Amino acid sequence: MALDFNSDTSLSRRAMKAELLDAETELKLAYAWRDERCEASLHRLINAYMRLAISMASKFRRYGAPMNDLIQEAGLGLMKAAEKFDPDRGVRFSTYAVWWIKASIQDYVMRNWSMVRTGSTSSQKSLFFNLRRVQARLEREAASAGVVLDRQEMREKIATEVGVPLRDVEMMEGRLGGSDFSLNATQSSEDEGREWIDALEDESAQAEETVELKHDNAMLREWLLMALSALNERERFIVRERKLREDPRTLESLGNELKLSKERVRQLEAAAFAKMRKSLEAESKEVLGFLA
Repeated sequence: MALDFNSDTSLSRRAMKAELLDAETELKLAYAWRDERCEASLHRLINAYMRLAISMASKFRRYGAPMNDLIQEAGLGLMKAAEKFDPDRGVRFSTYAVWWIKASIQDYVMRNWSMVRTGSTSSQKSLFFNLRRVQARLEREAASAGVVLDRQEMREKIATEVGVPLRDVEMMEGRLGGSDFSLNATQSSEDEGREWIDALEDESAQAEETVELKHDNAMLREWLLMALSALNERERFIVRERKLREDPRTLESLGNELKLSKERVRQLEAAAFAKMRKSLEAESKEVLGFLA
């Protein structure tokens, strides 16, 4: 069932006029939806408790989200509750739905608070929605006791109170204390046309590094070809298939193709590497002698 409404005001009016369900009627509707997938029963159940969803959505207006969006998220939480509700457990639907409604709204608020993900664990979510309240209470208690808490002491007390690591409190303070800014915004009115993105360091390789990297790769390729030239055709084939392919072949598959045992292929591979190592060592001595 989709939530179709033009404004939160009109939906609120309709919700206030919806029927109030007694426990017996609520139970019958829940059974009809669970056992018979009766959409009319689901519709009555959702409409009856939409006022509860709207009431909970209104408590999150201080986070800056549009009320219309909050109500829609609350409605989605209400429908999830109806989908998962088990009337055999002897719990009122409204009691069960509160958790799903709150969870849906909180997830929406945290997703839209910042482009940077604010938190994902349950402890971080608890900190997000309780940090300011806990901090205000701790400040009142400290003031009444005549104690002055510095910033670090306050963070430690909040971490203990909420039951989260200190680093989470420090991270959440930064998230809640700042806001998102565009990198294309100008740094100041004095810097004509200069945007913040222009001040970011270019982390790509510089021209000198690129030239050195190309030179080193060319040298390595030359040495590799030289080392391979010291091998016979079968040894080159084994080295190429075992070490130079993106998907290296197994000793067993090479043995089947060459009609050799897996152990014999391994011995040929080891011998080939020994030849290549000897060739590279000889080349390095020549290079060092030339440089000397």
